[in-house]
Amino acid sequence: MRIGEMVRRTGVSERLLRYYEEQGLLTPDRLPSGYRVYAERDVETVRRVRTLLNAGLTTATIARVLPCVREEGERLVPVCSALVAELRRERERITRAIDDLLSSRTLLDGVIEAPRTARPGGG
Repeated sequence: MRIGEMVRRTGVSERLLRYYEEQGLLTPDRLPSGYRVYAERDVETVRRVRTLLNAGLTTATIARVLPCVREEGERLVPVCSALVAELRRERERITRAIDDLLSSRTLLDGVIEAPRTARPGGG
């Protein structure tokens, strides 16, 4: 299928499909004219990429993960032994980021909820 059909089927923009290709996440065939031709499996690959991005993984990590997972129903299951350790490290990175965001939110809450003091100019 051509890129327009791929956009329609996946809901992902042409620009993003090209980016996934640059990152090594997709490898569509090329016609002699240079046009990209996507296979049916590429639709599923894009779905997997979107799922992994939503889980907080980077495209670099996803490029390493994609060859090492298979689907079981709605779940992605690892098939490479080293993958689980890498995913645990990614989970720890995401947890640290969440903790940092929660701390930032707490600080902002303190500023927002602080009693207003009279400021010059009535503000």
